[in-house]
Amino acid sequence: MRSETAKVLHPVAGSPMISHVLDAVDKCGADPVTVVVGYDGDAVTAAVGERAACVWQKERLGTGHAVAQAKSQLRGFKGDVLVLYGDVPLIRPETIKRLLRTHRRSDALVTVLGMTVDGPSDYGRIVHDRDGGVRIVEASDAGPDERDIVEVNTGTYCFDAAFLARALRALDSDNAQGEFYLTDLVEAASRKGRASTIVLDDDTETLGVDSRLDLARAEALMQERIIMKWMDKGVTFLDPSSAYVSLDARIGKDSVIGPGVKLDGTTKIGARCTIEGNCHITDSTFGKECRIRWGTVSEGADASDGSILGPYARLRPGAKLGKGVHIGNFVEVKNSTIGAGSKANHLAYIGDSQVGTDVNIGAGTITCNYDGFAKHKTVIGDRVQIGSDTQLVAPVALGDDVFVAAGSTVSRDVDDGALVFNDKRQMTRSGWVESFRKRAQAAKRGK
Repeated sequence: MRSETAKVLHPVAGSPMISHVLDAVDKCGADPVTVVVGYDGDAVTAAVGERAACVWQKERLGTGHAVAQAKSQLRGFKGDVLVLYGDVPLIRPETIKRLLRTHRRSDALVTVLGMTVDGPSDYGRIVHDRDGGVRIVEASDAGPDERDIVEVNTGTYCFDAAFLARALRALDSDNAQGEFYLTDLVEAASRKGRASTIVLDDDTETLGVDSRLDLARAEALMQERIIMKWMDKGVTFLDPSSAYVSLDARIGKDSVIGPGVKLDGTTKIGARCTIEGNCHITDSTFGKECRIRWGTVSEGADASDGSILGPYARLRPGAKLGKGVHIGNFVEVKNSTIGAGSKANHLAYIGDSQVGTDVNIGAGTITCNYDGFAKHKTVIGDRVQIGSDTQLVAPVALGDDVFVAAGSTVSRDVDDGALVFNDKRQMTRSGWVESFRKRAQAAKRGK
């Protein structure tokens, strides 16, 4: 990966790869769960949190050595032990359950999850002997005939716990890599006639992420999976290949998602919404029948039914919009509540404010909420009309039904029903333009 970050912490669909694997085993009811950590193990342990116990592999001496580090967590455990890689984010719970069913039905000591590949690969080959035995030959140890085998090991297994404990103690490192191979346990179980295999229907599930290219492939496959799920639930994607939807996002039926839309985090989009395109929405909630126009960005915001945003609007954390609110082009809202039916259609900044219902905020209006040391609140009542190019210098409150004349600076509270304005005398100098041009041209010739 050429990264200072542990491989399993690189995100796919907004979550670290290790989280996807933990999700899969959680849905299978696995308990207890242990994660073997090595490089950047403190960060991996922090990311895993309470979801699993973490044990350290101080030296990396192979897959068998890695699994052996979990022996303290499995002491006295009687049952089936699943072994999976943390860098295989596309593994499905249904596949793990199938592996488990096959293992139990065949009364196996070990069951291997395999897949078929086209052409050469670095995967270990699954070799089926004529007498019914099964063994796995690592690519580095494979001969010419073995390299031609297309059935390969994915690295996912189900073991009988007692057999696993005994066999790990007997492992040696007599191989080309000088490592303890977990694959040697398959041959040990096979000698007892109790090794089995299953082959994946979809080999993309076990794509191991070993490079940035692999990470991009995993992301593309996960996005295809997520977007197909939402289309099956009644959501339209105008260009599925350009959309991005996080695993935790939710989209209501009959919504339409345009090209270049990115839905991050825990975003929730209600039914019958339209997101036109090139929008980035993170950890935000939109009600039903909202329209989010081109280029809109929203983070940590909530908008009620029928809201219209954009084009090129920005909602910052703490923005809360009532029903039918219009936030137009190049309007920014931060940490503010805006009441139902209110509009700010052009070029405005609303920060740290409480705005009532049916308010109209004219173009160029700003709430001056910061004095260089602290943020202050602006309160705007119901049915207030604010003219263009107005500055509201917080802390300040406007009552209900206030009219603010265009170009005003409001720094004191205003009573209900009042007109507030700054008296600015208009001055005109007739013929000034012609005189100015003559002076300017004469100055230019003088140069």
